[in-house]
Amino acid sequence: MALDLLDILGRGPVVPVIVLQRLEHAKPLADALLAGGCSVAEITLRTGCALAAIAQMAKAFPEMAVGAGTLKGRHDVYRVQEAGAAFGVSPGYTREIHDGGIEANLPLLPGVATPSEVLEARSAGHRFLKFFPAEQAGSVPMLKAWVSVFYDVKFCPTGGIDAEKATAYLSLPNVVCVGGSWLVDPKLIEAGNWSEITARTRAAMALGKA
Repeated sequence: MALDLLDILGRGPVVPVIVLQRLEHAKPLADALLAGGCSVAEITLRTGCALAAIAQMAKAFPEMAVGAGTLKGRHDVYRVQEAGAAFGVSPGYTREIHDGGIEANLPLLPGVATPSEVLEARSAGHRFLKFFPAEQAGSVPMLKAWVSVFYDVKFCPTGGIDAEKATAYLSLPNVVCVGGSWLVDPKLIEAGNWSEITARTRAAMALGKA
């Protein structure tokens, strides 16, 4: 695959999970994230401008690894790869999405919430997975229980995590990073409060393993 997923998502302890409503916010948001020390971002396919935003960010900011989230099928994998995404994230694991990632040469972070799903994704060769929805699926105790069972698998927990909860997740040996939306709150984006986003990003990048 084009880039190693661990290298991409291991750039910092928090990967901002972005819901972008307006394309004109893409560039100033990228500037704000980079100013805060963050060079990786996930733009979710939940809005009409998401693909255009991925393409715009990826072209204008080559130093930033721009990924695409909420991939739900092979077609989504192809679309985001064509838009220039550096990686893809899905809420769950299916063989269709896996095969699409191989065909498109796009690094994928599939989502899992149960041991059976981990086993299925692991059997397909995935050793880095998204634990989603983290807070609802067992949170820190669940991942702690998986440390010895799935000793060769790493996770990026996402879902319901804020700045306070992130520290507990990052203290686990099987957690590489967490996905979070608190630093890119849609209200801050809509208001154009880029300085606050930069401040939150800087604080998030300072979070580390205990």
